[in-house]
Amino acid sequence: MEIKRDFYLNKLINRKHNGLIKVITGIRRCGKSYLLNTLFYQHLLANGINESHIIRFAFDSADDLYLMGESLIELEKENRKVDPEKFMAYIRSKISDKEMYYLLLDEVQLLDCFESVLNGYLRKDNMDIYVTGSNAKFLSSDIITEFAGRGDEIHMYPLSFSEFMTVFHGDKYEGLSQYMLYGGIPLVVLREEVGDKAAALSNLFSEIYVRDISKRNKVKNLSELEDLLNILSSAIGSLTNPEKLKDTFRSVKKSKITAATIKKYLGYFEDSFLLEAAHRYDIKGRAYIATPQKYYFSDLGLRNARINFRQFEQTHAMENVIYNELRMRGYNVDVGVVPIAEKNKEGKVIRKQLEVDFICNLGSARYYIQSAYSIPDEDKLNQEIRPFRKIDDSFKKIVVTKDIVPAHYDENGFFIINIYDFLLNPKSLEG
Repeated sequence: MEIKRDFYLNKLINRKHNGLIKVITGIRRCGKSYLLNTLFYQHLLANGINESHIIRFAFDSADDLYLMGESLIELEKENRKVDPEKFMAYIRSKISDKEMYYLLLDEVQLLDCFESVLNGYLRKDNMDIYVTGSNAKFLSSDIITEFAGRGDEIHMYPLSFSEFMTVFHGDKYEGLSQYMLYGGIPLVVLREEVGDKAAALSNLFSEIYVRDISKRNKVKNLSELEDLLNILSSAIGSLTNPEKLKDTFRSVKKSKITAATIKKYLGYFEDSFLLEAAHRYDIKGRAYIATPQKYYFSDLGLRNARINFRQFEQTHAMENVIYNELRMRGYNVDVGVVPIAEKNKEGKVIRKQLEVDFICNLGSARYYIQSAYSIPDEDKLNQEIRPFRKIDDSFKKIVVTKDIVPAHYDENGFFIINIYDFLLNPKSLEG
């Protein structure tokens, strides 16, 4: 079954012939190779590109390596990368004229000196270059610097809910429940049995993500790294920082891990795109607050597998889904803080901080968003919109709820929309 990834495919199409190396990044198993070697390849063929002018090469393929005189078995035995001279000779043998050639390279980090090789190809007028990679080094958030400013990143997420629903056999209500539980990793989504889904997610976490992070960063105390993942998995959408996490380790794990080590580990998780941090922003003071922050998983299925599907809080899961959708749409997303001062019953002035779940910015557009799992009565609605009333600007203010309500503006001018309409309509914030 083919899963359409038109959102990302169009990004690649729009970047054709731009003189840069198109670098597809994203968490492992989110569909990067399929996007490049199947969907984009089919697009090129459908638009009249001769197959001989599309050079596809996977550096983890024994068959492809044999074509250039390398052996996958020997590479593994000798613990070395692919010889760049052999690869460049192979590419030269494929170039027979001055017409445009499309170079689609998968697992390019397995090529020795790949940065220099690719930068060299950029100097050729008849080569358009696209690459993916799946180890932690290649997926690090600073990969574009490897190409000295000549890289163009297309960051890919697991399936969005709208992509998920194109292959889900059921209605959107059942679909969202499944999506919030098992996530959007394509190979997991395509499995039929829930037991298979859970097993696949657990295996991915232990065999792929944790192993890559620990190997790349030479982590000596793997148990601490895994304990930190467990703590974060149990507290998605909660404010935290290295000092708080250190205290948790000391009280629960009787560990002497330092805040500096925890901060380092958090960086590892972010670099591998397993987690993202949402920073706090003082809306009135127009300044960022350094700490604490909130952490969200790039895929909820992975988060749930990490804690053996024991904790499934709909409110936090929904918040994580909304965050990921906003990031996929290209928004910069922060957590909003609104400082207020009000008198208590005794007349004493009390200073408080009200929270806006998300501040979303894209160019000149800004939205304030509250995630409200349910709004059963007027009191709950007033609680959700209270921070909005304290924000003195004209940017759109939105409440996303799981309640089945039609999208509408309330008497205060605040926009209320159900999560299904929000997720399935890419223009939902503009309603």
